[in-house]
Amino acid sequence: MEVYSATSNREHEKRLIKNINETPNKTIEYISKITEDFRKRIALTPEEISFKKGWEEAMSGKTMPIDKLWVGIKNDG
Repeated sequence: MEVYSATSNREHEKRLIKNINETPNKTIEYISKITEDFRKRIALTPEEISFKKGWEEAMSGKTMPIDKLWVGIKNDG
C-alpha cells in the first residue's frame, strides 16, 4: 500500500482541481456523480457491498425460488 505525504496529497488535490476546471460544464454533473459513487463504494466493506447487491436484487425481483436454491449442491450433513 502506497502512503501519501501531505505534499503529495496537495499535489493530487491541485491536479484534481485543474482537471475539474478544464472539464466542460455540461459534464461536471456526471463527474460529480462518478466521484460520489466511487467514494461510497470504496468506503463499504465486502460484507456491506454483498448485502447491498443482494438487497437490490431482491427489491428488483431478481430472486430464485427457495426450492431451486440447493439444486446441484451436495448436502454432507
